[in-house]
Amino acid sequence: MRNPGALLRDGHQIQLLQGGEEYFPALIAAIDQARSEVRLETYIFDCTGVGAEVAEALERAARRGVTVWLVVDGVGTGALPPSWQRRFDAAGVQWRVYSPLGALGLLIPSRWRRLHRKLCVVDGRLAFCGGINILDDYHDPNHGQLARPRLDFAVRASGALVQQAQETTAQLWWRIQAVRNVRQHNFPQAFSSFRAGGLHLPWTGPEPAPGRGHLWVAKAGLLLRDNLLHRSQIEKAYRRAIAGARQEIIIANAYFVPGRKLRKALIHAARRGVKVRLLLQGRYEYFMQFHATRPVYGALMAAGVEIHEYTASFLHAKVAVIDAQGERPWATVGSSNIDPLSMLLAREANVVVQDAHFAAVLRERLMHAIRHDSRPVAASEYANRPLYQRLLERMALGLMRLALFITGKRY
Repeated sequence: MRNPGALLRDGHQIQLLQGGEEYFPALIAAIDQARSEVRLETYIFDCTGVGAEVAEALERAARRGVTVWLVVDGVGTGALPPSWQRRFDAAGVQWRVYSPLGALGLLIPSRWRRLHRKLCVVDGRLAFCGGINILDDYHDPNHGQLARPRLDFAVRASGALVQQAQETTAQLWWRIQAVRNVRQHNFPQAFSSFRAGGLHLPWTGPEPAPGRGHLWVAKAGLLLRDNLLHRSQIEKAYRRAIAGARQEIIIANAYFVPGRKLRKALIHAARRGVKVRLLLQGRYEYFMQFHATRPVYGALMAAGVEIHEYTASFLHAKVAVIDAQGERPWATVGSSNIDPLSMLLAREANVVVQDAHFAAVLRERLMHAIRHDSRPVAASEYANRPLYQRLLERMALGLMRLALFITGKRY
């Protein structure tokens, strides 16, 4: 496997986007300006609030002759609402569901491999990548209306990484199409789709983007996680960056259950004097992910790692910034949680940026969240947590380990 650092190239324009307030206007504007094609992948596509505005932008693009490909996940989204299926079909939006559950649902372990990445490529010149689903910031499908928006991030990028994003979205589309053709016994077309899925698309060059927001010419790259060629690329990039940290590590992650190697890397960094801060989920969202996180707190805090739980709303970010004020700043924004479901099973995408300005802005946003919207976890509080809470933690961690055992994975 290639060295993750070797994937980074100079000459990217990168804009940090925080939450739907910054992300959706930029995404919709890019779709409205598309001239030839839009490729969009997302785990959740919820047509509530601003989600409907994105759907309308895709519809407008298709009606004016832009080729629009949309892929949604079979668990995160399921089937699109029938009204939107009809509207997309009438406009010419081509849409597919990645790994539909079928009658047995998640009882089949192979269906635990989900499309969790959030990628959009416009005209082969501009890419969006991050943790933000097509989901209104103030709406949660499970918890209803939110008083405060989720904390999440994405990036808008032009440069060489766009070609990689274009290739991976195109390959996934044609592989889904090939499977569909096989199920329909259309084997010649299936063969053509598999061949198309291996094509390398030409890069058409950077997008001139003087628009609003923070834009810099930076070294950056796209890291992917799948079940074929890139099984551990994102985790290795994290471990390499943590091992090279000299001053500070800040990680904000919604579902944080790091494997042994990543835990050891954080502990070693803290013990050699690096300031390590973790911003983690402070509000209950899902049983397994919420409770399985807590058992790792003890060893990390014993080594001097600070843990803060975000309480203002749901934390959905999957970002990190290392040595933002040092000689070799490193930052990542993407879809990958630091838990076995993301690291071992899901298709994920993270953008890595080596740039002082970008790292400084991301650090400022995270420090604001830590200081104003979070609570620190005290070692004494953790040590004295009640027995029932410890039992829930062990149960959740046991379920996660059982899931890994069933899939034959080690973490």
